[in-house]
Amino acid sequence: MGPVIEVLSIALAVIRPLVLGAAVFTGLGALATWGVQTRRIPPFSGLARFTRKSVDPLFAPAERRLLLSGGQPAHAPWWTLGAVVIGGLLLISGMQFIISQLAFADMAARSGPRGIIRLLIIWSFAIVKLAIIARVIASWVGGSPYKKWWRWAFVITDPIFTPLRRVLPTFGPIDITPLVAYFGLSIIQALVLGAI
Repeated sequence: MGPVIEVLSIALAVIRPLVLGAAVFTGLGALATWGVQTRRIPPFSGLARFTRKSVDPLFAPAERRLLLSGGQPAHAPWWTLGAVVIGGLLLISGMQFIISQLAFADMAARSGPRGIIRLLIIWSFAIVKLAIIARVIASWVGGSPYKKWWRWAFVITDPIFTPLRRVLPTFGPIDITPLVAYFGLSIIQALVLGAI
């Protein structure tokens, strides 16, 4: 597993500056488009012509999405910049997570059966905790158990949340069930790992 981790580490070292470059390029393009739209850059200057000819087509997909969702197409460059920055950070974080999990799996495999059992327990609890976080985010953005992107989180967490909601008191619109479940799982995980 060492060569795979090494290749992923090299890929991550290459991707980091590429993401930074893409964010800077998109930011400069968004700034130039904003300058042309607000006439801070003279509309018939060379920079304005270059922006309309070469930079604005890069934002066309975001403009179409904004038009379909009822947004203002003039905001497309800034939405694109946000998507590039967030997407880049997610890509880098995801690769770092994969590298660390592969290194952890390699270490667990070298520890024998006990290490593999500990690894499986840690991964199982991590999936449930991730489902709790996803369910909280779903409640903020209007996700429901009937939408395919959120269904998995509801399926995993319902067996935990339903009994907890019967026991926990309500605090108006604030639901503390995810918080209690998350910390409860952390305690149970520590106890299980301590017993092995």
